Amino acid sequence: MRLFVIRHAPAVEHLASGSDEARPLTSEGQASFRGVVRQLARRSVQLDLVVHSPLLRAIQTAELLQPLVRGTTRVSAELAKAPGAELLAELEGETVAVVGHEPFVGELVAWLVTGERALGARFPFRKSGVAELEGRALPGEMSLLSFLPPDALNT
Repeated sequence: MRLFVIRHAPAVEHLASGSDEARPLTSEGQASFRGVVRQLARRSVQLDLVVHSPLLRAIQTAELLQPLVRGTTRVSAELAKAPGAELLAELEGETVAVVGHEPFVGELVAWLVTGERALGARFPFRKSGVAELEGRALPGEMSLLSFLPPDALNT
């Protein structure tokens, strides 16, 4: 499997309602992530599956990935918490993307590459950052192919 682990694009900092779940992407965040999508398209990335968190900023980021999706997109509450076996069981296909939040996406990459979730801080994701992994979606069974901040993809 080729797995793209993506942190959501930049979102508004606070809402008057105080709801963290409903924070939308900023217009700058949307524009920036469209640049990331263009770069992934130039690399011929086509996704069989996109799994995203139920939080609005992750939903909107996943929607921006649509030009790359040749399969399905679905929501998973597993991406709004620390990664576990339940999340890994949802990942199926040759080329998959997950869209989530820190610190969980960093923990996911650490867990899949090293077998240790506790090493997540060694994989700090900037907003709109993308890690590309390859291998079996099991702890310690994947190789890190690239770990790119949005600046490297948004040109």
